[in-house]
Amino acid sequence: MATENPFKSILKTLEKPEGGEFGKYYSLPALNDPRIEKLPYSIRILLESAIRNCDEFQVKSKDVEKIIDWENSSPKLVEIPFKPARVLLQDFTGVPAVVDLACMRDAMNSLAGDSDKINPLVPVDLVIDHSVQVDVARSENAVNANMELEFQRNKERFAFLKWGSNAFHNMLVVPPGSGIVHQVNLEYLGRVVFNTKGLLYPDSVVGTDSHTTMIDGLGVAGWGVGGIEAEAAMLGQPMSMVLPGVVGFKLLGKLRDGVTATDLVLTVTQMLRKHGVVGKFVEFYGEGMSELSLADRATIANMSPEYGATMGFFPVDHVTLQYLKLTGRSDETVSMIESYLRANKMFVDYSEPQGERVYSSYLELNLEDVEPCVSGPKRPHDRVSLKEMKSDWRSCLDNKIGFKGFAIPKESQSKVVEFEFHGTRAQLRHGDVVIAAITSCTNTSNPSVMLGAALVAKKACELGLEVKPWIKTSLAPGSGVVTKYLQKSGLQSYLNQLGFNIVGYGCTTCIGNSGDLDESVASAIAENDIVAAAVLSGNRNFEGRVHPLTRANYLASPPLVVAYALAGTVDIDFETEPIGVGKDGKNIFFRDIWPSNEEVAEVVQSSVLPDMFKATYEAITKGNSMWNQLNVPSGKLYSWDPKSTYIHQPPYFKDMSMSPPGPYGVKDAYCLLNFGDSITTDHISPAGSIHKDSPAARYLMERGVDRRDFNSYGSRRGNDEVMARGTFANIRIVNMLLNGEVGPKTVHIPTGEKLSVFDAAMRYKSEGQGTIILAGAEYGSGSSRDWAAKGPKLLGVKAVIAKSFERIHRSNLVGMGIIPLCFKCGEDAETLGLTGHERYSIGLPSSISDLRPGQDVKVETDSGKSFACTLRFDTEVELVYFDHGGILQYVIRNLVDAKH
Repeated sequence: MATENPFKSILKTLEKPEGGEFGKYYSLPALNDPRIEKLPYSIRILLESAIRNCDEFQVKSKDVEKIIDWENSSPKLVEIPFKPARVLLQDFTGVPAVVDLACMRDAMNSLAGDSDKINPLVPVDLVIDHSVQVDVARSENAVNANMELEFQRNKERFAFLKWGSNAFHNMLVVPPGSGIVHQVNLEYLGRVVFNTKGLLYPDSVVGTDSHTTMIDGLGVAGWGVGGIEAEAAMLGQPMSMVLPGVVGFKLLGKLRDGVTATDLVLTVTQMLRKHGVVGKFVEFYGEGMSELSLADRATIANMSPEYGATMGFFPVDHVTLQYLKLTGRSDETVSMIESYLRANKMFVDYSEPQGERVYSSYLELNLEDVEPCVSGPKRPHDRVSLKEMKSDWRSCLDNKIGFKGFAIPKESQSKVVEFEFHGTRAQLRHGDVVIAAITSCTNTSNPSVMLGAALVAKKACELGLEVKPWIKTSLAPGSGVVTKYLQKSGLQSYLNQLGFNIVGYGCTTCIGNSGDLDESVASAIAENDIVAAAVLSGNRNFEGRVHPLTRANYLASPPLVVAYALAGTVDIDFETEPIGVGKDGKNIFFRDIWPSNEEVAEVVQSSVLPDMFKATYEAITKGNSMWNQLNVPSGKLYSWDPKSTYIHQPPYFKDMSMSPPGPYGVKDAYCLLNFGDSITTDHISPAGSIHKDSPAARYLMERGVDRRDFNSYGSRRGNDEVMARGTFANIRIVNMLLNGEVGPKTVHIPTGEKLSVFDAAMRYKSEGQGTIILAGAEYGSGSSRDWAAKGPKLLGVKAVIAKSFERIHRSNLVGMGIIPLCFKCGEDAETLGLTGHERYSIGLPSSISDLRPGQDVKVETDSGKSFACTLRFDTEVELVYFDHGGILQYVIRNLVDAKH
């Protein structure tokens, strides 16, 4: 059981400069251990958390020693517990998280009659960023129109979250229409240092969106976890993690004129993917840090999932303090933050000599070497220098189908498709842009690129350039602050003139909420097999994600999004070819509309003001009329409506008993799906629109839901029936059981029938037969979607055998009780001669005491093949979760035990 903190002797008082005290804190220097001076700053945050939470029960002294001895212990992949200071939920995963909490209350009430035990024990910030479907784009009233549509579609979901904010203690809900979770976290929610009842400690956060990492730019240690893991953290469970290696990334010099933070982050993403940083921290340092604004740092930190790191961390320095003041934090708060971090050796002062820190490996980049670039057409780390874009695009048309290829025959590459757009004759070619979106995630927290885009628009309008009317253009700021400074600068009108009207404050095109293309454009693309392009300032461009009809998707800075919208094609060399024809009939080139860094800096300085942040965030706490008018029940237990197609009680805790079910093996399971490399959570988890011919559509229509009211999978994440039917429903998914056919189907092995994945899975379940999944490398890369694990669980998947897993997805599989296995090095399904038509048996002992993390497991098939795999339960705690059938079942049983 828990005991008194053994480190109470290093609890010190932090004095205020003007007299009095800020509070008490656990002092790292008071340990008098020379190893601490060499620790990366990111590891010092883990160390402080372990010391503060040490009770010799959940967190032990030996865990503290492992972290202090990080230089020697991290290469050994030792396990440590981590208790974050808070948990961040966003709308998408917030709904299922609150659904699960409500279900856990029901289960707790049934088992022990004490539902009030289920309450968050750490602060929970839930931001309803309400995933805006871009129905209304080119309109001055787009924001209000889209907002009204969102409330019509999602009233039940919003009401459920409002109920949760009242039913659960310690939960702050930020109403819809306020902004995207990452930017609200950066500008408003990030504490940097907590002062809780007089105890000071660093802010740290785990969030249910993989881009929680944006907060690392503020010096707050944060990363994405699955909703399942976040729920356990909310309920006081320490997160079990492998003590990570830390890559030291040294920055030198400064960016050249005309180069943006987006160009930098795409370069960093490519470098780190090549270096290999999955499961590691990346920590930035060096004299180049002084040249990076906080917003630039946040842009780099935000894309940690794209380069594969747990986080990209920027320690707190003077730039951080300046940003805190800019965003409206009080002088006293900023003084407390600086005083605490200096006292605890967590502040970097570049005016002082820098002590030597040890890193696991090192990288270096001179900022002067960064070039303008984009990434695509299908992956965020496939960077293309802007000057090479035209030749790269032509190669993609030629190349065989793959991440860099579309296999378009030479004779078809130059074809022109004529169509009529609202009475105007129009043309489409391969590479023509049909979606150009400045989206809310990676870049809109960065005033330099947002105002840079506005300056491009101004120059273009003054020269008489226009965007073709059939290109769907949109602007989705991450918070209301962006609108304020665009209006203050006088530049929003130019964006509007080009069609970049503000459509809302939330996830849009980047998550697949681009809305429908005009019917004439959609028909021209589909009927003529045109490889149409989308250009967006987001962070994900996987196939089928942005829009089903845009096979080429490029990530670019907001100014480049405007430039490509004006050009109307990605098949252009900006250095030698004109971007368009001006009002005087002269050719206009890219260089004619591109602003200098000095121009951008000048408008940022005059337009981005602290009062904007204060006014914006004072307003959001009051909500809006649509939110405030929602009527919700007041009870602690939720009244489930069995007819609801939005909020449904899932079966995770059905017939749950106090005794853990124990580990299970797999006997004669069929292969549900057979995949190659880079299957992302976008392929696995339901995302984007609900296709009219899908099992999910069938389910909704059977319940009287009209097609126009299907909404998106994201909006229906609180209904397990819809989500199970949408699992593996991505239209671009490649299942090798289908012999080259692309789409969300599979083969029912016993009969040879081709069925939807859901129908095949239900057939197997009804016959009492388990299933497994075969996969290649990087299985589960992408967003930290809990439904990428919950869905397969509901489909009856018992195990996934892959070459490698992305960190968060593997953790989510464990949390749902699905066995993750890795092929041995140099082996995969192909080298072992597996076709997926075999039946698979995985032998595991029946007692958890006979299992250990990372042990070898024998897999046998009915074809006579057998091979060894590595069991990817990576820690002892994960084995305990498996024993209980999942992490949430473990938490409930623990709480019942504690009650008794």
